[in-house]
Amino acid sequence: METKLINQPFEQVQADALVLVVYEDQAAPTEIGQLSAWLEEMKSSGEFSGKAGELLVRHEPAGLTARRLALVGGGKKESFDSAGLRKAAGSAVRALKQKGVKKLAFWLAGGDAGAAVEGAILGNFDPDEHKTSSDAKPLESFIAVGGTAEAFERGRILGESQNFTRELVNQPANLLAPLTLAAKAEAMAKEFGLECEILDQDRMRQLGMGALLGVAQGSAEPPALIILRYKPASPSKDHLGLVGKGVTFDTGGVSIKPADGMEKMKYDMAGGAAMIGAIRAIAQLKPALTVTAFIPAVENMVGSRAQRPGDIVKSLGGKTIEVLNTDAEGRLILIDALTYAQREGCTHLVDAATLTGAIVVALGYVNIGAFTNNDSMLQRVMTAAKAEGEKMWHMPLDDEYKELLKSPFADLANIGGRWGGSISAAWFLREFVGETPWVHLDIAGTAWNEETKPFIAKGPTGVGVRTFVRLATEW
Repeated sequence: METKLINQPFEQVQADALVLVVYEDQAAPTEIGQLSAWLEEMKSSGEFSGKAGELLVRHEPAGLTARRLALVGGGKKESFDSAGLRKAAGSAVRALKQKGVKKLAFWLAGGDAGAAVEGAILGNFDPDEHKTSSDAKPLESFIAVGGTAEAFERGRILGESQNFTRELVNQPANLLAPLTLAAKAEAMAKEFGLECEILDQDRMRQLGMGALLGVAQGSAEPPALIILRYKPASPSKDHLGLVGKGVTFDTGGVSIKPADGMEKMKYDMAGGAAMIGAIRAIAQLKPALTVTAFIPAVENMVGSRAQRPGDIVKSLGGKTIEVLNTDAEGRLILIDALTYAQREGCTHLVDAATLTGAIVVALGYVNIGAFTNNDSMLQRVMTAAKAEGEKMWHMPLDDEYKELLKSPFADLANIGGRWGGSISAAWFLREFVGETPWVHLDIAGTAWNEETKPFIAKGPTGVGVRTFVRLATEW
């Protein structure tokens, strides 16, 4: 989709549809002039109220060059922010492209051009790449009318990078094995001037990544540790490590998952994909902070060589782990990557993972679960998330939860029982980061839309990308 920014009088904008946000608690905007009476009639009849996501279309609007005037609801004016604008743009794109609109213009009236173009790019995405025919009608051109070029360019980069993440997550496991993911990351790095290093199975064995390799051993697909490095013009004192879980498919291993819904487990690499997408944007926005992404990529399969419950593995950090459940595999690959990130000089760490079903029980599909060993670091992440409209909730890591991981046979077990599962999983990770400021984000409930929303399609969301980019650019 082509995107561009223009500054032009409302009535002169040429497009198949010109979109304007209307609020439920305000009078008709002055821009629509003689159409104000029509809007008031639509409001009084209940056909359109201005609630968030509603859409009202007027064909051949008097006094305008655009072929259609589309009014999109913004809800209450006082609560409308960049997140609301992003959703309004996405809702308009998704609704209007199905009506045959190819060229859409969005009137900003002083709003954030970045949020508008992000919403449009995200709304234009449909997970139908592998259909031979589709009812989806992609938009060809999105025009933001008003706003600054800097915000618009940032929004374009973020939207395209988030969609890059969504495209990766949407790939089925037969088309995206660990080495395929590594190849895609390597190609992206070459395009945007990042350093890329891929640690193969032999190198990981030499280093002693027993926790990661234990998960991978049941699959015919070799694992990889993908490392993407962004280095600013002048080296920074701080070094941010972004670590993302990259399980390209998760059967659960010998502790096999139920068949119902297992097809969705191609999304178990959403944390890793988010880090690839984030550093893609970081490479273009060029913050003054050194950032390295680490994506441990494996496939968790059932096979004659698969890891068994009761196995004991030794991590890169030296601690031994009793594997009580092979479906608690994400934490095993993450700990070796977190340890390696510290050895690479990372002074601050953020990891993202579709780690536990327990976080969905706790927070549903609305909030990311956020855990930390450092309140200051968590505040940095949550401030970035709030600015980007990505909801997070601070979860506890009290010392009592650590007791759940005790094992009589190894330094610790990989699960802590039924209760507080997302917390014991986070505690497991915390055991391997020491005093390094660290935030763990459990995105199991937010990395995938179970149903289509007005502003975004069913399927992968690309959650986290915008937060990680803002964290780096505003460090």
